[in-house]
Amino acid sequence: MKKRVYIKTFGCQMNENDTEKMYILLSDEYEPTSNPEEADLILINTCSVREKPQYKAFSEVGRYKYLKKKKPELIIGITGCVAQQEGEKLIHRLPYLDLVLGTQGFYFIKEALETLKKNKRPVIFTELKSDFKPPLILGKKDKLFPEDRKVTAFVTIMQGCNNFCSYCIVPYVRGREISRAPKDILKEVEELVKNGVREVTLLGQNVNSYGIKEKGHPDFPELLNMLSQIENLWRIRFTTSHPKDLSDKLIKVIAENPKVCKHIHLPLQAGSNNVLKKMNRKYTREEYLEKIKKLRDTVPNIAITTDIIVGFPGESEEDFKETLEMLEKVRYHEIFSFKYSDRPFTLAQKLENKIPEEEKEKRLKIVHQVQANITKEIYESYVGKELEVLVEGSSVKNPNMLMGRTTTNVIVNFNTPRLDLKGALVKVLIKEAGKHSLKGEYLETLKF
Repeated sequence: MKKRVYIKTFGCQMNENDTEKMYILLSDEYEPTSNPEEADLILINTCSVREKPQYKAFSEVGRYKYLKKKKPELIIGITGCVAQQEGEKLIHRLPYLDLVLGTQGFYFIKEALETLKKNKRPVIFTELKSDFKPPLILGKKDKLFPEDRKVTAFVTIMQGCNNFCSYCIVPYVRGREISRAPKDILKEVEELVKNGVREVTLLGQNVNSYGIKEKGHPDFPELLNMLSQIENLWRIRFTTSHPKDLSDKLIKVIAENPKVCKHIHLPLQAGSNNVLKKMNRKYTREEYLEKIKKLRDTVPNIAITTDIIVGFPGESEEDFKETLEMLEKVRYHEIFSFKYSDRPFTLAQKLENKIPEEEKEKRLKIVHQVQANITKEIYESYVGKELEVLVEGSSVKNPNMLMGRTTTNVIVNFNTPRLDLKGALVKVLIKEAGKHSLKGEYLETLKF
């Protein structure tokens, strides 16, 4: 009988993808459980990009201390960015921990468990190698989670970052940029498609720099075209793109390749040149707006989303107003906005003129209000239109409706006479706009 593993994931899509890999790596000896009380192995896959998810992770680990007392043979581990950031300090802070596996270390989880069994003391693996080649991990996730057959899937194409934005911990916990071999990416996507996946989202801290350093690798636009040759793969998404590296070649592929979704996540972070310079973003607001113009001119129906940080050290009222102006000028479909928080190792933590917490909170609320009005207007413009939707499953709020996404990454919930359309590409008439989604009526099935 197999042992049981429970994994709690915090943070970005890359962490979600890393968790899937850990389930596959462990699948010979462990089966997943959704109940930590039943687990023989508990892993907390962590994020440290901001303070909040890091605190959540520590709180989560603390919840399992009593389980360890009840069941001393229980193995508890921390993986991901907090493990990479804190390393051995975690063992001193949380003496009941057995494993600390960083952003490359989790690939060796089976070996770590063997070492733990042999030596009976905590195993720490936080080395970051610049020449590390992530192994190809293939596994049928639908066999691990039969009730969770996915139509969409994340595929990590590169790890790490070379940009060193002054507020960002990623280069320190994910290392320098490493691109995966294209043959491995193709093989992984082909395997996913065989298992029913119809849409993949390619992941990287900066996908635009994929393959630039590696001799003989295609660049990112070329990789998109290669993947689009895979039969029965209907859609390709990607995230994240650094504005400074957004090329005309990539914009052309988004416009001309029918499988590449008409959506791009292009983090602005701040609308003021003064703040952008302190952030070490390596572009100006004018250069960013020029990229937006090229995108809109070449791909008229494109949806653009972004990240915004409010309250960066030294951000004046005027700087903040310039960020609000950018929201109005660009008119993003959606934004992900955050209050600035100091992160270890970063240059920004040493900057003076920190913004008080209450002021950051106030600015964040204003950003939310401004963007809510813009999103409302954009979503209302979809009413009366017929849109293609890839069906992902039942609607979260109403199991008698189906849910999917448009090529522009807008969620659509819709009524339909049949509920067995998971994985189908359908046409939907939009009847109503919500805050972050659309509602409509099924018209016809285009592909199944």
